[in-house]
Amino acid sequence: MPNFADLASEILGVERGAGKAEIKKAYHKAALSSHPDKVAEDERAAAEVRFKSVSQAYEILHDDEKRQLYDTHGMSAFDPSHGSGMGPGVDLDDILQQMFGMGGGGPPGFGGSATRRPRKGRDEEQNYEVTLEELYKGKSAKFSSKKNVICSHCKGKGGKESAKPKPCSSCQGRGSKMGLRSIGPGLVTQETVICDACKGSGSVFKDKDKCKKCKGNRVTEERKLLEIYIPRGAKEGDRIVLEGEADQVPDQQPGDIVFNLVEAPHETFKRAGADLSARMEITLAESLCGFSRVVVKHLDGRGIQISHTQPKGRILKPGQVIKVAGEGMPYKKSDLKGNMYLVVDVKFPDDGWLRDETVLLDLQNLLPKPSEPIVADTVDEVEYDETADIEDFGGSDEGHRGGPWVDEDEDDDDGQPQCAQQ
Repeated sequence: MPNFADLASEILGVERGAGKAEIKKAYHKAALSSHPDKVAEDERAAAEVRFKSVSQAYEILHDDEKRQLYDTHGMSAFDPSHGSGMGPGVDLDDILQQMFGMGGGGPPGFGGSATRRPRKGRDEEQNYEVTLEELYKGKSAKFSSKKNVICSHCKGKGGKESAKPKPCSSCQGRGSKMGLRSIGPGLVTQETVICDACKGSGSVFKDKDKCKKCKGNRVTEERKLLEIYIPRGAKEGDRIVLEGEADQVPDQQPGDIVFNLVEAPHETFKRAGADLSARMEITLAESLCGFSRVVVKHLDGRGIQISHTQPKGRILKPGQVIKVAGEGMPYKKSDLKGNMYLVVDVKFPDDGWLRDETVLLDLQNLLPKPSEPIVADTVDEVEYDETADIEDFGGSDEGHRGGPWVDEDEDDDDGQPQCAQQ
């Protein structure tokens, strides 16, 4: 398996254990010496290959994550169809094969004798919004997908069976070209991109030799009915993958269609992992006297009933939490479920609900008496506003700010000491 030392020494010319600063310095030197504009015209093709290789080697070695991927998987980890970030159309195996003449796509120590696998096409990702009910019960959904498939007439060749293509003049038969990509304000980087003229094949047919069905594009468009299954207990961020259902590209393994689940907000429940929470609204009478009734409708339509008796005056307070074990979200591939947490919200009577003073007096006698009165030497009876808003707290200073503090004892004569009068 190739490792950091192989890539560093063969391409950038640095030793094992080189730090990022040394790698960056070696990259600048190697890139300058191999830049196509710095060599004679007859050497530009080879210089361009070297320049690409130096740039890609630096991208790998200067990034700890990419370096680890390279040490583990070799160059296959940076196949552009796998989303390596190395730029579309770049095949490091091809670059190294051109540089070192190795049949397997690499110099000694790069696994040159390994059999090359077909590239995998790009995955197609999109968000898919689901309700909490669908995540609780699971869901199957069918939809129609439009995608490119290999032309059935020319079998992906793009031209007549007897016709021979010619090298693409736009990319000189390489299938890719160097382009510039912005990486920040005033900063650009060079990267290899797929040639638009030949769609990456490196060759084109004359108009008269192109396939009549695909017009030389090697693929045609068709619709296909697909189905996805969302398992019970799935959550936001989960990925539903339809393998091989993305666009087909000649000489490549089709990519996947990937759905990223997005959970829609729910009017009753909030979710945290496998647990659910909801407000449980009860009346003041239920808080004091108890109740037995359905307090919330579950995600599968069931009513969740709570029987709360009040022996010896036990009451439910605002903000108190009741846990209902096993009534949360299901765990995937399991019959187990999380818990449901109900937060008590006591609804007090509206103003004017009780006008009978006799009943009011009886109620007063039933309820606990107030604590001992506060004793003070002076007592002021004040007026109050019972419709105030706590958001106004701290706003009393607005419009009542005084001027800066002034020391009245400070002298006016530029701070010079004054003599005392005799």
